[in-house]
Amino acid sequence: MPYAVDFGTVSTTGLETSPVAGALAGLRANEARYFKNKYDHVFTVEPAADARPAIDWVHRILEEERGIVIASPPLEATAFQVENIRMTYVFYESGLSINVMYTVDEGGKRAVGFKLSDGMEVPEELSSFRFARQKSKLAGTIRGSYFVIKGEY
Repeated sequence: MPYAVDFGTVSTTGLETSPVAGALAGLRANEARYFKNKYDHVFTVEPAADARPAIDWVHRILEEERGIVIASPPLEATAFQVENIRMTYVFYESGLSINVMYTVDEGGKRAVGFKLSDGMEVPEELSSFRFARQKSKLAGTIRGSYFVIKGEY
C-alpha cells in the first residue's frame, strides 16, 4: 500500500528492519521535503514487493552501466515524473538510497545517485566511489555520490 512520506514528523514506517531505520527515515523525509518544496510533489513510496518494475529498472541500469549488484534487500521504492524528469528511488535495508534521475528529453541529464544513511558503512559494491558529505536537519550527515548514465533506458 502506498505511503505518503511526512517530512514534518519523521516515521520509520516500512523501514523498521533496517539497522539504521531512524537515519534512513530521515533521509527519505529529506527527499520528500525537497520534492514538495521544489516541485509541489507528494513523495509516496510503496513496499518493494509492490514496486518490482521500478526496482528492476534501477538494478538493470546499475548492472549494465557499472556491473553493480546491490547486496542489501530493497525495502521501498517510488517512481514518478516531475516536469520532464523521470525519478526513481529505492531504499535498502542497509540504509542505502539509490535514485535515478532520467530526463525524458533527448540529450538531457541522466544520472544515478547514491546516498548513505548516517551510521552505515560504505557497501562493498560501492567502494570504488568517493562520497561527499552533506548535513541535513532531518537525516544528520548524508554521504552521497553519483555517476552519469551513458546508455538508453
